[in-house]
Amino acid sequence: MDLEAARPRLPALTSLRFFAAFHVVIFHLQAMKIVQGPVWYEKLAAVGYVGVSFFFVLSGFILVYTYAGRTLSLKDFWRARFARIYPAYAFSLLFTAPWFFIAVLKFDIPFFAWPKAHLKLAAGLVVALMQAWVPPAALTWNPVAWSLSVEAFFYLLFPFLLLLLVRRTQPQLLLIAAAAWLASLTFSTTYVVLNPDHLTVVNADVLNAFWLNALKFHPLARLPEFLLGMACGFLFLRSRRENKFALPLVLFGIAGVGLAAYFEAAIPYPLLHTALLAPVFAAIVYGFALKPRWSAVMENRLLVLCGDASYSLYLLHSMIMGMYFHNTTGQLRFQSFAGIFVFVLIAVGFSAFVYRFIEEPARRKLNPRRKQQLGQPQSQTPSEPALA
Repeated sequence: MDLEAARPRLPALTSLRFFAAFHVVIFHLQAMKIVQGPVWYEKLAAVGYVGVSFFFVLSGFILVYTYAGRTLSLKDFWRARFARIYPAYAFSLLFTAPWFFIAVLKFDIPFFAWPKAHLKLAAGLVVALMQAWVPPAALTWNPVAWSLSVEAFFYLLFPFLLLLLVRRTQPQLLLIAAAAWLASLTFSTTYVVLNPDHLTVVNADVLNAFWLNALKFHPLARLPEFLLGMACGFLFLRSRRENKFALPLVLFGIAGVGLAAYFEAAIPYPLLHTALLAPVFAAIVYGFALKPRWSAVMENRLLVLCGDASYSLYLLHSMIMGMYFHNTTGQLRFQSFAGIFVFVLIAVGFSAFVYRFIEEPARRKLNPRRKQQLGQPQSQTPSEPALA
């Protein structure tokens, strides 16, 4: 299929971003001992960190869908990516700064041991989107922002990776996708076998292990997920888009997530955290990108708005969670169903507000070309890369 062919928007993929971000939210609700639920919920929440892997795969896919076969100016691309991620990122740093600096300067909290000893360096790395390159610094300031440090690296490489993949045949693209997945599995399996941090237990509660943090957060360790998404994006553009494959692909993906959640205790944590489910996520993305009729529910305007706001939700939810559920003495409150429901409304509503009045205005100001794009016919307007 011609890469220059008109490409309609894929609003269902925007909606999917909300569900991936919300999966991360419920993971933190469980990790902070705020919410307890039935067994199925506990298992699903326990693997919520895999939502970030979904974002990496989706980002590679949608960037290819947007830019492949089209003239790409490095300056314009990088300016557009900066305008896309940095305004909300900067706001999240301002929003979380008081809590972070008070915690580092006034208290001796083990989680903040490294930034306390290297505060200027740690803060500089975060502001420069470089924290993921230094494993002890990855969770500094706003912990969830490590993934934006990784995304920034992907954006830096994307124009060059695009040139490498654009001439690949379909069999070669399949091989690249498989090789990327196997590379990630090799990284994770090597860690499990060697256990370089000498841990007796390896799970999501381990936060200061150097090599585990390198595996989880380092941009090079997460690059294969992005590559897999890019390869799938090219396969999508070059294949006949037959809707009959959409449902099997999505069901396969959902089943994969469900099985991973059910057997979470039996799967080594490093393996599950980093890329094990990347093919599963690629199947879900590919299935919804085929735009089957039944996916129209995912194009609901409210869901798409939630998807648009999911980036801010991802960046801000941990701080909102701490402020809402903990009183001044650190005790938990509002743990009833009604209290949790109000939290969700506040978190999503505030994120939508940030998207509408901070994220988008700053983006238009930083990237004037976007105004021109918004005036184009829908089939010619580049769709927006999905971010976490």
